[in-house]
Amino acid sequence: FAVGVVDEKDLITGKDIKAGDTLIGIASSGVHSNGFSLVRSVFTITEESLNTYYDSLGKTLGEALLAPTKIYVKTLKEIKNAGVRIKGCSHITGGGFYENIPRMLKDGVRAVVEKDSYPIPPIFAKLAKEGEIEEQMMYNTYNMGIGMIVAVDPADVDKTMEAMRAAGDTPYVVGKITEGEKGVTLC
Repeated sequence: FAVGVVDEKDLITGKDIKAGDTLIGIASSGVHSNGFSLVRSVFTITEESLNTYYDSLGKTLGEALLAPTKIYVKTLKEIKNAGVRIKGCSHITGGGFYENIPRMLKDGVRAVVEKDSYPIPPIFAKLAKEGEIEEQMMYNTYNMGIGMIVAVDPADVDKTMEAMRAAGDTPYVVGKITEGEKGVTLC
């Protein structure tokens, strides 16, 4: 875990998020540290299975599952240093999209995320197929390739994505904020 300190004036509270704001997702490095109870029920975890290479993954199962969890502090600092005000952010951890994204929203706004706006890493397709896990459960358990989502003013999209790339991350415009009941729609 990480512990930090922030000046009250720099808190990212979501209170200024409004319809029309853009959602930018930062690529994850894989499963991160969430949903491993389900991973263990899908895959037989043995030395042999973890060392088995899969063309679909481009690596062994163990390498895919144990890719180090990305931490996004450097990226968020780079965005701030670029002069962008992040209106809201959500770390996509256990609980996936459905539980984490609404945490950054105020009442009266809804996040709309386009599932085909970014590439989903192959480990998630393998998990879904081999575990016969429905899509909604996958998005409710895993990050599905997006480790952090930030909400910014549309005028700041290019500057935000440039800052994310400068920090070594891969950003995608994944959706927008609309008026509506607090929550998330995946389409």
